[in-house]
Amino acid sequence: MSLTLTIELSDRDLEHFSKAIDAARSAAAHKPAADVVAAATALLANAQSAKVLDFIADRLDQLDTLIAMLKDEGWALPEADVQRVVAALAYFADPADIIPDNVPVLGFFDDAIAIELCVRELGHEFEAYDDFCEYRQNEAQRRGLDPKTVGRVDWLEGRREELQTRMHRRREREEGHGYGSSSGYGRRSYLTTGWRPSTYVR
Repeated sequence: MSLTLTIELSDRDLEHFSKAIDAARSAAAHKPAADVVAAATALLANAQSAKVLDFIADRLDQLDTLIAMLKDEGWALPEADVQRVVAALAYFADPADIIPDNVPVLGFFDDAIAIELCVRELGHEFEAYDDFCEYRQNEAQRRGLDPKTVGRVDWLEGRREELQTRMHRRREREEGHGYGSSSGYGRRSYLTTGWRPSTYVR
C-alpha cells in the first residue's frame, strides 16, 4: 500500500535552498563545464547504487535529462544555453551539500529539492528538449533507424531550430513580464519519453 505525502516548502525554506544553490554556483564558477557535468554524473552513479525513494528517483531522472541536454549531439545547444544548464548543475558538483549523500534513505533528498528548483528555472528548456527527443524517436522509427545512432542530421535540424527558438522566445517573454510559478510555469514534471543519451537507469 502506498502513502502519499505532500511537502510544501515555505518562502523561508526556498530561500535556504536558494542560498545554498547560489553558493554552489559561486564555488563552481571557475570550474570547467566538463568537471561540473562529471560531478553531476557521479552523483547519479552513487544514487543508482543506493536505495532511494521514488520521489527522489523521479527527480534524479530529471537531473539525467539536464546532463543529456549537454551531451546530446543532435540537440546541440548554443553556448549561452549550455552555460545556463551548467549553472543549474553546479549544486550537484558541490561535495558540501545540505544533506550528505551517504546518509541512508534521505541522503539525496536535498538534491531532489534542488532538481525541482532547476526544473522551475529551466522549464522551457525541459519542455523543448522533451519535444525534440519525442520527435527524434518517432521520426527515426518511421525511417527504420535507431535514434541513438542518428546524431546531427539534416532532417532534425529544422525541428531543433524551431524548438530552440520557441524556448528562447518563451523564456524572454517570461522574464519580460514577470511570469512566475503562480502562472503555472515550472509545475510540470518533465520525464523525457523519447531516446536521450542517458546515464541513469532506475
